[in-house]
Amino acid sequence: MTPFLAQAATEPINRAELLADDPLWLILLKAVVVMLIGPIFTVVLIVGERKTVGRMQNRPGPNRVGPFGMLQSLADAIKLPFKEQVIPDTADRKIYFLAPVIAVVPALIGLAAIPFGGEVTIFGERTVLQLIELPVSVLLVLAGASIGVYGIVLGGWASGSPYPLLGGLRSAAQVISYEIAMGLSIIGVVLYSQSMATSGIVAAQAEGGWYFYLLLPSFVIYLISMVGETNRAPFDLPEAESELVGGFHTEYSSMKFAMFFLAEYSNMVIVSAFATTLFLGGGMFPFFGADAAINQGWWPALWFLAKMCVILFGFIWLRGTLPRFRYDQFMKLGWKVLVPAALVWLLLIATVRALRNAEGVSTGQILIIGGVAIVVVVLLMLLIPEKEIPEDEGVVTTSGGGHPVPPLDLKVPETTPRRKAVEARRRSEEKQQAELSPQAAGAPGEGSKEGESHGDL
Repeated sequence: MTPFLAQAATEPINRAELLADDPLWLILLKAVVVMLIGPIFTVVLIVGERKTVGRMQNRPGPNRVGPFGMLQSLADAIKLPFKEQVIPDTADRKIYFLAPVIAVVPALIGLAAIPFGGEVTIFGERTVLQLIELPVSVLLVLAGASIGVYGIVLGGWASGSPYPLLGGLRSAAQVISYEIAMGLSIIGVVLYSQSMATSGIVAAQAEGGWYFYLLLPSFVIYLISMVGETNRAPFDLPEAESELVGGFHTEYSSMKFAMFFLAEYSNMVIVSAFATTLFLGGGMFPFFGADAAINQGWWPALWFLAKMCVILFGFIWLRGTLPRFRYDQFMKLGWKVLVPAALVWLLLIATVRALRNAEGVSTGQILIIGGVAIVVVVLLMLLIPEKEIPEDEGVVTTSGGGHPVPPLDLKVPETTPRRKAVEARRRSEEKQQAELSPQAAGAPGEGSKEGESHGDL
């Protein structure tokens, strides 16, 4: 069969067979397109984010380069390679250069397993809009989005500076914490669809409904976790400018800084495409079946990109509206809220699936059992006593404005340890000067006598 000609067979073939039948030139073409999705979206997102946040904050965004400032990202991409490369003397040069590569490459690989659409014809060759199809595609995407933390940690450590190191350590703790919650939310989807292949999850939603409302808690947990996973505001603790200067990439400049920037936005694209696949039906248009003309050909790719852009706009919206969390608040949200909620929801999903597979259990009985369980949980939450704040821990406030005031019996210390040390040092210096003063006083006299004797001579 000549690969550049259209196939004559029209019988239905599954996705795996179509992908296995792809010629080499088509595989290379798909690989190039997948690798370009991240950089292209990065260029568009930078301008879109700056203009959108500027609109939200009542200030102009980029408006000088190109029509309406649309070419600002292109100007930045041309500027960065020509900027000076500043490398700290204490940096580990090999790891310093390798860290941005480790951060950006896994971010681009994760898109290989995302099904952007259904069956199409490219230059006469029948194929599907997906690069690879694996039985465990979900794990591949999850791993590609999480391995980038090694680049962040190594970049902070190899810089040889304390602030980048602290930013890298924060990023490691952050990704580990929110990877657990994200993984638990994805397990719910896998249990419900009974498939770990991304195309199988999309097909299951075509038959039974989209999971963003069927598995609403999993969807909410995933949305929060993906913001923490990508180090985006309000969870951008690894690069908190107010505390850590610029975070893990403080000592980076030129193209190495651009690669970290590319990794951040590429991760945003990956988690948004993954959310579209897991919860929003992939490339299916709502209210129409999978056999409808609007869900055939190249149309699903358009619907997929539209859904992905809506989620990407959510990233920008959060950055323009919410303040940054404190680090203790951020970790508390991950470990004490998201992880327990995901575990309880996962247990509920497993119970429902077991009851459905059991014989003699109807849907009405499942709903009754679920309602009773919800009532019991609500009653238990109401019975838990609230934490009482002791009176001695309260803060005295004024009766009018509610502002805190110092206590009436406040006693200002006469001195401080710092002042005591300074005073002791001053007394020591005065004592040393007093001991040396007689010798200093006698020296001029001897000099004068010698001067007189020389004068007499």
